[in-house]
Amino acid sequence: MAEANLKPWFKVEMTFEGGRVDDKADPGGRTAYGVTQRVYNGWRRARKLPIRDVWLVEVSELVDIYKTGYWDKVWGDRLPEGLDIVVGDGAINSGVSQSVKWLQRALGVRVDGVMGDATLMAAEAVNDVDALIAKIIALRNAFLKALRTFKRFGKGWLRRTQQLKDLGQHYARGSTGPAPAVAFMSGMSAKAVLESAKAPPPKLDALWSAGTSSGVLAQVTSTLEPLQNIERVAHLLTIVTVIGVLLGVCGGLYSLWARKRSARINEALDLRPAHPTNDNIPPEGLDDALEAA
Repeated sequence: MAEANLKPWFKVEMTFEGGRVDDKADPGGRTAYGVTQRVYNGWRRARKLPIRDVWLVEVSELVDIYKTGYWDKVWGDRLPEGLDIVVGDGAINSGVSQSVKWLQRALGVRVDGVMGDATLMAAEAVNDVDALIAKIIALRNAFLKALRTFKRFGKGWLRRTQQLKDLGQHYARGSTGPAPAVAFMSGMSAKAVLESAKAPPPKLDALWSAGTSSGVLAQVTSTLEPLQNIERVAHLLTIVTVIGVLLGVCGGLYSLWARKRSARINEALDLRPAHPTNDNIPPEGLDDALEAA
């Protein structure tokens, strides 16, 4: 259905992913054109080739990795136009499983992160692909904001998803006019993965109810009560009582906030500067390699 979009999708990814990067803050680590060293190692091992630096990746290898490792796994050739590019980009940036989960959540089908007939049929039955794409991007943005690395790479990621949304909706049914241009921005190529998720707020219910603070206050109150007829002690006892009430209220409010924040994080997650050699220039021979793919 959307086989013709493989080439434009690949070229878009070359813009988003840039050239060679070795940023210690990027969970992907040493990367060339969006391919991490780990992925490249796996691709070469599967073909009984010696392991080598990902910065030496050849353009023919790039095309094969993108097609067999990402496009084919999200069934890019069979997804509706526009949706193929959006799901394919999510696979590159956050992994195949995570990208498929966004699609499945947006469709309202069982979420398992595996592209299958049920997911495809649900996607094909959608009348408004533009709206579906917008929903996927909203889910993806929520995921990105739930990552610790968002502070470092968030601006680039959101620029990427906005451009992707515009492009995907252009290719979707009913879209007309020239394809929106895409442009590289620092940070957009950093991998956005679940391992970078923010930790939920600590649970402090025990501290406020039966923990150290309440225990100490109870002991103080017990000690002062026999002396409450003394004016100063009575005032002190009142202060201690008020402190206990305030701690209880604050603890309850914190617990409520922590539960809501944890729920938002779980819902969103489904549960150094770039290297100077990042020239953001597609490798030579790209068109020829795509023709041969």
